[in-house]
Amino acid sequence: QVQLVESGGGLVQAGGSLRLSCAASGRTFGSYALGWFRQAPGKERVFVAAINWSGGTTDYADSVKGRFTISRDNAKNTVYLQMNSLKPEDTAIYYCAARGTIVRRTKYEYDYWGQGTQVTVSS
Repeated sequence: QVQLVESGGGLVQAGGSLRLSCAASGRTFGSYALGWFRQAPGKERVFVAAINWSGGTTDYADSVKGRFTISRDNAKNTVYLQMNSLKPEDTAIYYCAARGTIVRRTKYEYDYWGQGTQVTVSS
């Protein structure tokens, strides 16, 4: 069982940066792959980025590649999403999720979810 709590969201101007954090409970955090997803108003929840159990493999949606960076600190049971060059279309609720050891893009393959954190990018 893993419980996830996101933080770090907020309001930022276009071109700015934010760093999201997702703190996890549970001593098996280091064995899970972690993903970030986002959901804009009236739209489906979509994949943003994922990282495998060791941090050695990452995957990004094309829309954020080169702007966002996912990382993890297993000693702190935390995964991060550094978001740079933010655009108004990045506005959404961002969710952290955990699954087995291998990264996946499909939300249905994730077993545990946080409550989300709001990111708003103004133009």
